[in-house]
Amino acid sequence: MHDVLDELYKRWNAGEAVGVGTVVATFSSAPRAPGAAMLVGEDGSATGSVSGGCVEGAVYELAQQVVADGEPVLQRYGVSDDDAFAVGLTCGGIIDIYVERIDRQTLPELGDVVDSVHRGEPVAVVTVIEHEDPARRGRHMIVWPDRTAGTLGTDRIDDAVADDARGLLAAGRTGTLHYGLEGERRGEGMAVFVNSFEPQPRMLVFGAIDFAAAMARMGSYLGYHVTVCDARPVFATASRFPDADEVVVDWPHRYLQAEAEAGRIDQRTVITVLTHDPKFDVPLLEVALRLDVGYIGAMGSRRTHEDRLARLGEAGLSEVELSRLSSPIGLDLGARTPEETAVSIAAEIIALRWGGGGRRLTELSGRIHG
Repeated sequence: MHDVLDELYKRWNAGEAVGVGTVVATFSSAPRAPGAAMLVGEDGSATGSVSGGCVEGAVYELAQQVVADGEPVLQRYGVSDDDAFAVGLTCGGIIDIYVERIDRQTLPELGDVVDSVHRGEPVAVVTVIEHEDPARRGRHMIVWPDRTAGTLGTDRIDDAVADDARGLLAAGRTGTLHYGLEGERRGEGMAVFVNSFEPQPRMLVFGAIDFAAAMARMGSYLGYHVTVCDARPVFATASRFPDADEVVVDWPHRYLQAEAEAGRIDQRTVITVLTHDPKFDVPLLEVALRLDVGYIGAMGSRRTHEDRLARLGEAGLSEVELSRLSSPIGLDLGARTPEETAVSIAAEIIALRWGGGGRRLTELSGRIHG
């Protein structure tokens, strides 16, 4: 939903009704993750994607129907269904797509959601996608870390779902939760979809060199909020790094420590150390390797790596802490240019995040998409 939220708000703000198809669950080799969405306007226009092309046509027609009659629909597409082959879902996956009409009446809190997203405030939109009572289906509740808006039907349901939604929101996860008809956690009969809008994960790129410029472009492309930091003001300039969200002139270790103490570093943060200069990267890595972050990689030759490990060991870092360092940085792709190296680093970040092995898919069997 992130990639279509601004377009949805634009149409909502103009008083238009929009059909929104959202992936709410996936099984096997599904092409898009929960939260992927497609908008269909009253004018027949379409924005976004729910399957990378497989079922867009079918969802488009369903969204037009939902806009017309206002009745939400939960539809499953999979290779076991005749309809799946008809619409082109031959990848072996199964996806559940919830299609609803969104306008100022059905989701009056959308403006508050968009405001929170733009401020970087975590917020989740909770929607009842299954319930035996048709009047309950399609209800929304907005959940922030410290408050809620809207209701799913009763205080008991709202309290249970809000607690669980906050757990998903804190982890940056989007997904479907199941309850009894009145919110019983061990019951069945009601399903809600929690669409989490957490702030962008951060990518910290240390070292204002040409490789950093390529890394900033790659990080921005992957959806990270990118910061480039270097202690040398002549190199750390916004004009040299137009794809970075911010360029900071400071000693890297001092900047990282301050960001950590301010609570702006979390488990999704990735850190790339591209200086390969001991006076910069050793103090920086002393700080970084003691933080709970998603990835820490450092550029340099194998000789530089061995020297770096020795210096860090002398500084008191443990073997466990040192084992978290990806150095030399990146996967073996045969990269030579800064741009190719950025792809190599990004590939390692993605592989470590999702448990990929970095091998060619043609050499493997089993599921392709996580």
